[in-house]
Amino acid sequence: MKPVGTAPPAASRALRRGLTALLAALVAGSLAPAAAAAAVPDRTGPTLSKPATLPGNTPNRTGGRDYYIDARSGHDDAPGTSPKRAWRSLAKANATTFGPGDRILLKAGEQWHDEQLWPKGSGSAGRPITISAYGDARARRPYIAANGNVAGPFRADGTKNPATVGLTGAIVLRNQQYFEISNVELSNDDDFATDITTGSYVRDGIAVSINADLLPAGADSVMDHFRVSDVYVHDLDGPSTWQKIHYGGVNFQVFGSRSYKEYGTGGHYFKDVRIEDNTFEKVELHAVQFAFNWFAADGRDAGEYDESGKFHEGWEQLWVRTRDMYSRDVHISHNYAESIGQGAFQFANSTNMTAEYNEVNGFLKRYDAVSCGLYLWAGADSVMQYNEVYGGPDNEYDGTPWDLEYTNFNVTYQFNYSHDNAAGWMAYMGNSSNSVARYNLSVNDNGVLVKNMLSTNYTPTYFANNTFVYDGADLDYVHDETFLSTVYFLNNIFYNTSKTNPTPWYRRTGALRQAVFSNNDFYEAGGTPSTQEPADRAKLRTDPKFVGDPAKYVTGAGVERIRTAAAHFKLRADSPLIDAGRYNLHLGTEDFLGTHIYYGDAPDLGIAESRAGEKVTDPVDTDPIEDEPGDDRVNLALGKPVTASSTHPGANGTLVAKNLTDGDPATRWAAADDAAYPVTLDVDFGADTTFDEVYVDEYTDSGTNPRVQRFDLQRWDAATGAWVTFASRADGIGHDLSVTGFGDITTSRLRVALIDLLPGEVYSPTLTEVAVHRADA
Repeated sequence: MKPVGTAPPAASRALRRGLTALLAALVAGSLAPAAAAAAVPDRTGPTLSKPATLPGNTPNRTGGRDYYIDARSGHDDAPGTSPKRAWRSLAKANATTFGPGDRILLKAGEQWHDEQLWPKGSGSAGRPITISAYGDARARRPYIAANGNVAGPFRADGTKNPATVGLTGAIVLRNQQYFEISNVELSNDDDFATDITTGSYVRDGIAVSINADLLPAGADSVMDHFRVSDVYVHDLDGPSTWQKIHYGGVNFQVFGSRSYKEYGTGGHYFKDVRIEDNTFEKVELHAVQFAFNWFAADGRDAGEYDESGKFHEGWEQLWVRTRDMYSRDVHISHNYAESIGQGAFQFANSTNMTAEYNEVNGFLKRYDAVSCGLYLWAGADSVMQYNEVYGGPDNEYDGTPWDLEYTNFNVTYQFNYSHDNAAGWMAYMGNSSNSVARYNLSVNDNGVLVKNMLSTNYTPTYFANNTFVYDGADLDYVHDETFLSTVYFLNNIFYNTSKTNPTPWYRRTGALRQAVFSNNDFYEAGGTPSTQEPADRAKLRTDPKFVGDPAKYVTGAGVERIRTAAAHFKLRADSPLIDAGRYNLHLGTEDFLGTHIYYGDAPDLGIAESRAGEKVTDPVDTDPIEDEPGDDRVNLALGKPVTASSTHPGANGTLVAKNLTDGDPATRWAAADDAAYPVTLDVDFGADTTFDEVYVDEYTDSGTNPRVQRFDLQRWDAATGAWVTFASRADGIGHDLSVTGFGDITTSRLRVALIDLLPGEVYSPTLTEVAVHRADA
């Protein structure tokens, strides 16, 4: 499919036109290392939208003092308190401790090379310290070109240096708060034309950090109130490998050289942060980044068990939640990111975060490892909405525009538009609670639509009212691993444009066994349903009748007009998908276009609700998808005691045999690594019980394959005091295996004897369930 391109916003066009001119100039000559160096050509003026006047041209209304810096006409022996008596260098500001309400004002049109701005001091509530511009609003923004001339965060032996981490930006703030930064241009690379691929380099645009080791005893460890707006960051370079430290255009990090367990709880986080209306081009690793970077938070020693007994390694950062260390009240919006080395917007360890109206044009451009376009991990109570991501890589691991990540609680992705991302649509890691992805539009994300799932969840995940338009001949799979916990798909449109290849739904047997599909439309342009199409009691297989041609989807409109792109996929008045859905609380209250949910007899399918029928003001879920009928037969083994000949001691003792009869497919038993075969599992019914079917199921995930090859089913013969085999299999168990054909068996005990492993498997067996049924029970 080819998109219909509309002209990008004027600011974006200017950015892209000016890039060629700037790069050509930099190749022809180097930047002179002096405050008043020869000017680097502007990218057709300050390439963001220009204010009518600059902040420094208006009165200071916060009660502080203004300080002016002029790279050509200033003098460092001047008082700096007026434009005519301005300072010259950033070093002068770095040597000054500023107070609440003070403003540090850089002259528009000026440039500072090989310098870094790190003013000292903090503002206060209602009286922030401001870093901004003054002078001619038509001139280029004041430009700090650090040229890589910043402190390195590592010691000679490669370990992190507590004294210098966080000092890697063109602008630096460390253990400081109440700052507002705007109307500046930043870069931090000594050679724009050459990409760094090896070595040890960390370079930021704006680096804001909490350094727990350098806070005085009893000092406030919560840094409050930050504003970053109308900033242009470009050309930050670093190697294409993970250095165990983040860097980027705007980078908030918390550092500590010891274990997080040594720093106390309820502190060491940022509060009240807004990052808005900025542009990022050709930066490493990220455009915007929020994360902890504790030096001793990796591996099992830094891990902990949650209340359910599940173990979390330190990097999963459950400790951020249990120790109340989330950054909070964070708003990241209306930012444009282009040609980003790794993940463009990487957020972590935050609660009450909103990321909206951000646009990503190309990510993972110079980095081979895992990441995504825009995502939050180890966060809570946050929303990602009205964002647009495109130009992602063809990456086997992640590479998707969005990511339902580890250790998230109550995180929602809604009203987002992604297109032309070769790796797929949504990475899905699991280990989360109440994750919701609703009313999102995906076009030509022809990799894996829902990618991975590496851990079980605390509660079900909901994929509701999304519209997926893809080419089945190019799509890898809808899902590439195995859903390990319950996932609900309702009211979605799966629109396959291929006329030759039906939708490939999965690559692993049993991949969708814990996915519940209801009221979805499975449209195949070729007219032939996929043989892998999931069961759905209210499915449709019909043309949705979008108002626009799916092959002419909208691109280039800019994220401010994201609803223009979404409206292309509204339903026509004669669509069979109107009123064809089902209501659920997780649909929320409005659709992508802001229409109330819902009108008529039932919600519509897809991203846009029509206004056909009466408005249902207060919808009620009278048919919960959570109550969908499953196997409602009597399980004669449910809750019965189980004895295993071997049990794995790991996972805090949770891999026990009783999990096999608890009726929960998310729990499991595992044998010890040194188990002797056959490994036996004995179910005690407590009395003679008659059955004619035994169900067994193995546990699998991205790193765990089915393991059992041969097994026997045996009954206890009380008369002889011996086990008697009544069924044998030599072709494995895998998922959802029902063994029948042995007639009626009456016994007080059942044994499942696992005899040996499949070729190539070296780890011990692990099963989720043993169930017993009788046809007439």
